[in-house]
Amino acid sequence: MHGRPAFARREVLRGFAGCTAGLLIVELAGAEAGSAHGLASYVQNSGLVTERPKPLPYQEIPGFLSAQQLAPHHAAHYGGALRTLISDENQLEQLLKSGQPLTTPAFGALQKDRVNRANSVVLHELYFDNMAARPSQPPDDIRTALARRFGSLERWADDFRATCMAAGGWGILARDAVNGRLYNVASDLHEVGVLWFGQPLLVCDVYEHAYYVDYQNRKGDYVEKFLQHIDWGEVNRRFRAAG
Repeated sequence: MHGRPAFARREVLRGFAGCTAGLLIVELAGAEAGSAHGLASYVQNSGLVTERPKPLPYQEIPGFLSAQQLAPHHAAHYGGALRTLISDENQLEQLLKSGQPLTTPAFGALQKDRVNRANSVVLHELYFDNMAARPSQPPDDIRTALARRFGSLERWADDFRATCMAAGGWGILARDAVNGRLYNVASDLHEVGVLWFGQPLLVCDVYEHAYYVDYQNRKGDYVEKFLQHIDWGEVNRRFRAAG
C-alpha cells in the first residue's frame, strides 16, 4: 500500500472516512476548502492519506489526561488501527488480483474489518485534535447553533454528557448534511451508531482504554473533564466548514 499513487490513497479516504465523517470529502469544495484549518487540512494530514499516524498535539493535558494515558492510546489503539487497515487493504488487493472467488469467510471478515479500522482512525484523529490544554469558550457561531438546537449551551452539555455515558465507544456531536440539524450520537463500536451523512464536529472516545489509566472505572469523571477541555476553536472550524 505504501507504493500507491496519491490518487489511490484519496480513493481509500473517500471510501472509509465517509463512513463516519459524512461529507468530509464532498465538503472540500466548500468555502473553507483552502483554509489551513478547514477540512482540506484534515484530509491532507490524515493517516488514511499519509499512511502514517498523526502526531499527538500534546504529550499530556495537565489536570485531565496524563502522558501515561495518552501515549499508549495513541500508539496502540490509533496507530494499531491504522496498521491493521493497511494490512487489510493489502490482503484484499491480493485476493482481487488472485482471481479467486470473493465469497470466502476471510474476504467477508476483511471487508468488515477495514471499515471498522478506517472509522477508528478517523474518529481517533478527530478526538485527539478537539481537546485543549486549557478551558475555552465556544465562539458565537457554534454557541448560537447549539442553543438554537438544544435550547441552551448548558442543555446541549447535559445531552452530550448523557450520550457519552450511554455510549460504549464514542460520543459524537454531528451535523446531518441532509437536514442541517445537530445531533449528539452514541456509538458502541467504530462502525455501529453511524449517522450517515453526519459530519462529526466534536468526538469523545469513551472506550475504557481512553481513560482507565487515569480514571479507572470513573467514566463520569472523565466525561466531565473532557467537557472542560474542548478545543472550541477547532469545533467551530469544523462547524463552519460543514455548513
